[in-house]
Amino acid sequence: MIVAINHDRRRIVATGLTTLAAAGLPTARAAERSFWSLKTVNAGMLHVGYAEAGPAGGRPVVLLHGWPYDIHTYVDVAPLLASAGYRVIVPHLRGHGTTRFLSKDTPRNGQQSAIAADIIALMDALGIEKAVIGGCDWGARTACILASLWPQRCHAMVSVSGYLIGSQALNRNPLPPQAELQWWYQYYFATERGRAGYAKNTRDFAKLIWRLASPKWTFDDATFDRSAASFDNPDHVDIVIHNYRWRLGLAEGEAKYDALERRLAEFPAIAVPTITLEGDANGAPHPDPSTYAKRFSGRYAHRHLDGGIGHNLPQEAPQAFARAIIDADAFSKA
Repeated sequence: MIVAINHDRRRIVATGLTTLAAAGLPTARAAERSFWSLKTVNAGMLHVGYAEAGPAGGRPVVLLHGWPYDIHTYVDVAPLLASAGYRVIVPHLRGHGTTRFLSKDTPRNGQQSAIAADIIALMDALGIEKAVIGGCDWGARTACILASLWPQRCHAMVSVSGYLIGSQALNRNPLPPQAELQWWYQYYFATERGRAGYAKNTRDFAKLIWRLASPKWTFDDATFDRSAASFDNPDHVDIVIHNYRWRLGLAEGEAKYDALERRLAEFPAIAVPTITLEGDANGAPHPDPSTYAKRFSGRYAHRHLDGGIGHNLPQEAPQAFARAIIDADAFSKA
């Protein structure tokens, strides 16, 4: 069932800060808050850097960031969930932050199934059999893949902008001109000029995307710089460029992921209890909720957030995102 819920942004922020204070956590301006320390673990082909909050024995929650963002998408969500008793894991995706490839010979592959496989390997390495999964942007796509292909590993899911699983075959179909315009950077990245331009101007490029994707989010330079440090990862440019070229069929994936991609190309239904979220000021390309509701065959609700909430929803409306995680988890227990 789809349930549309409207929220006043100022009320969300005020409630979130009250909860942070009640939990004894810092309520300074956003740019001054950060994860106090990062952990690392070898998982699959990666040495993964991740933040962790909450009790070690708490019900696990894995939160996945997108591009061009990093773990600080969840810097205010994590303490809210930790104060509710959850064990919160927030990993840097491949090509971001402190995550590194274990071998220089591993392909710097950004295809969707490779990123999802990374998260399964991380859960295995941390001894997490099953978790609530939440994601935004690339992280939302990854969450959908985990819930569809590995439902036995997911208690529940929260996805910003809904069902985002893609396929190279579908991406061959041209979109209307206005829709194609929104993907301008995808075509830029398809060129060697685009690769060179992104490598040279990574931070300026990312800040432009932040502004376009969240036109009403008044983030300051310190908030941006805190995340932009994650783009200094030596594999960042390769992973980003491959991700967007692979989507258009302009770059090869790895054969070991072919079976997963064939399953994803069938757009499998997601039976895991799910809440999807969308902000009223999302300036990034995103589907209308009515187009993906049928993809969720289990208990399902959609929540629409008012108040100028853009694409980076967990960072712009942390209280609403944390509430969705808790409520989706409650679905799984009902």
